[in-house]
Amino acid sequence: MRDALLRRLDDEREGLIAFLQGFLRARSANPPGDTWEAARHIGAFLDAAGAPWRVASAKDHLPNIVGSFDGGRPGRHLVLNGHIDVFPPLDEGGWSGERRDGKLFGRGAADMKAGTAAGVIAYAWLHGVRDELAGRLTLTAVSDEQTGGRWGTRWLFETMGDQVRGDCCLNGEPSGLNNVRFMEKGTLRLIITIEAPGGHGGYPHLSRNPNKVAASLIAEMDRRFHMREAPLPEAVARALTTPEAVAVLEAGMGPGAAEVVRRMTFNPGVLRGGLKVNQIPHECVLEADIRIPVGIDRDAVLAEVAEVCAAHDARFAVVEAHSYPGSMADPDGEMLRIVQDNAEAATGKRPVPMSSLGGSDSRYWRWEGVPAYLYGPSPVSMGRGDEHVTEEEYLAVVRVHLLSAYDYLRRSAPRQAPG
Repeated sequence: MRDALLRRLDDEREGLIAFLQGFLRARSANPPGDTWEAARHIGAFLDAAGAPWRVASAKDHLPNIVGSFDGGRPGRHLVLNGHIDVFPPLDEGGWSGERRDGKLFGRGAADMKAGTAAGVIAYAWLHGVRDELAGRLTLTAVSDEQTGGRWGTRWLFETMGDQVRGDCCLNGEPSGLNNVRFMEKGTLRLIITIEAPGGHGGYPHLSRNPNKVAASLIAEMDRRFHMREAPLPEAVARALTTPEAVAVLEAGMGPGAAEVVRRMTFNPGVLRGGLKVNQIPHECVLEADIRIPVGIDRDAVLAEVAEVCAAHDARFAVVEAHSYPGSMADPDGEMLRIVQDNAEAATGKRPVPMSSLGGSDSRYWRWEGVPAYLYGPSPVSMGRGDEHVTEEEYLAVVRVHLLSAYDYLRRSAPRQAPG
């Protein structure tokens, strides 16, 4: 059966590329968030394969595609997860789906329509051989990952529970073919406001300057938080510091990534203050993002934020939709090893276990104690004007997701009853 699936990948290469091109041409920017065009493209592909699916939506303009089927015998439950929504493009050329020089261009090519397409294809094709499988396979293609997941994966967990939880999750977020992501940092997204009477710039004795206060506050938060090292679990620290892991991190995410991945980071991303150069501002607003590795207490960090803000007579609010704890799965888990085996067969190189620098919906599964892993194309071009995926890496991701889902369910043992 594996040989038959491999032959089919070769035979239907052009059709798989055409499917991704159509997906890239389907508008699904979030914001504003209407993803129906892209959702219908996925639905048409699943209908052609005879695979079951339905729309589950909290918001009319944000359709989530959910499908499940059972194999020929009892076993475990694997969930394939990806998102439909993408960053807004720079211009209309972002919806081109152009094929040029062995690459496919378009908004979401890397983040994450190529990876979502891999999950859709794996789900559709394995439905055709479901009698060979044990357990259940579920597809969740969601429409609200880019803006926090409130109406996407989070809503599915709140309303569908065990139907989407499963025993393992495989996600196609961009990682690079040379690594499998098992962990990601948590976040604190903050809005800090500093107020004062303000006034004429020549009368500094009458009002403090909120911009100056913000500069002092930023310096203090940078001193406290930026590049603070996390006391990682031994197995995680070992996985992230092998020579192979360091080389992959530095090559894929730039020099210094091997240090950043194990440390907290502080980014003052937006600063707004002042109306005119010779005025003392009446207000300065700082928007900041703190990334917190597993091993550092997020609540303790929040307490420090409150301390710094109090010392500067500033008030702050946490943007809850974009603030959450870190998450991790076993860096030597079964699915990770299955993905490694299939990726090595596809590319000739064995990917290393790795942590993400950004966030993904995989956290929802990990928070429930369900191992979740990411394997997808290169993240380097995501969000850029020339966002793209090479044909070969896209087809490699499809192959790895298809065969890894097949292997996981083929070797699936029946679930044990509680107790």
